[in-house]
Amino acid sequence: MKRTNGFRTGLLSIVAASLLILGSSPLAAKGPLQTQTQQTTLQKAPLTQTRIEAVLKEAYEKFKNDNGGKNADYIKALAEVDPKIFGITLVTPDGKVYEIGDTDAQVSIQSISKVFTAALVIQERGETFLQEKIGVNATGLPFNSIMAIELHNGSASNPFVNAGAIQSTSWVKAKDSKERWFKIKQNMNDYAGKKLAFNEVVYESEVNDNKRNQAISKLLDAYGRMGSDPLEATTVYTKQCSVNVSSHDLGVMGATFANHGVNPVTGKRVLDRKYVPKILAVMATAGLYDNAGDWLYLTGTPAKSGVGGGILAIVPGKLGIGVVSPPLDKYGNSVRGQKAAAYIIDKLGLNPLAQ
Repeated sequence: MKRTNGFRTGLLSIVAASLLILGSSPLAAKGPLQTQTQQTTLQKAPLTQTRIEAVLKEAYEKFKNDNGGKNADYIKALAEVDPKIFGITLVTPDGKVYEIGDTDAQVSIQSISKVFTAALVIQERGETFLQEKIGVNATGLPFNSIMAIELHNGSASNPFVNAGAIQSTSWVKAKDSKERWFKIKQNMNDYAGKKLAFNEVVYESEVNDNKRNQAISKLLDAYGRMGSDPLEATTVYTKQCSVNVSSHDLGVMGATFANHGVNPVTGKRVLDRKYVPKILAVMATAGLYDNAGDWLYLTGTPAKSGVGGGILAIVPGKLGIGVVSPPLDKYGNSVRGQKAAAYIIDKLGLNPLAQ
């Protein structure tokens, strides 16, 4: 009897500890989209220039004075970015650009970079490799969770949590760190159709304080999941997060996916068409950290956020949407970015699941 009671006590302790850990990621929706009334219009009218411009202006005016959220402050350089920056860009598969606000303002890409490195890995190694070596399932735990790796038998689960992103970086085919970084950076340039700037200040802020990511990479290496030296991969991953983008850049990068892997501005094929749905599927299930389900529930679109304040949303075959606004909700997603993108998708009747 004493042994049984001890077992029960131990079990209750484990459950209590688990609930405490998960307390920062509640099941109930708490993101800013919860306050919006979503009434999908399901308009079948064509996406004319006049209609797009009108809805874009509406979204900007509606949310430009929204002061919700705050800049990420665990990275000093991000805390110092102007919180008033707000730019929205829409790019169609034929290369037409619609934008308003601070569309040239630069923020670091952060976790949005995970999308493009995962796409590079799937391009080089195929869809089976991405699914089996890294994984394509949501973890149900915070983006930087170490516990998630242990709970999933050494798997990162998907390329959009930190563990999976570091794995992706490690599996880019390269003879050394220099070549790996060059390929990752050039790949992002190809999606943007321009040479993106590298933010040295952000990189220095992060590279000296990424101990947790180093620990994650070491644990993955212990499970045989890394394709290169774990600390080298962590450093390159930190570099890719430190690339600067504007809402204009994100709009073009998103439109490359919307255009089935071809950059609509340069005409260059960046990703084989057959792989585009695979990347979009992972974005749909794991793109907005712990609030990805609510985003998908309300918009039906694949999207990815970054703690620099960027939002990338894709309406397959129709639009790439890029929004930049640094203040974040508690999940790490841009408050105005989510609201503006969701409003545009709703008002233009672009929810792919409602067609």
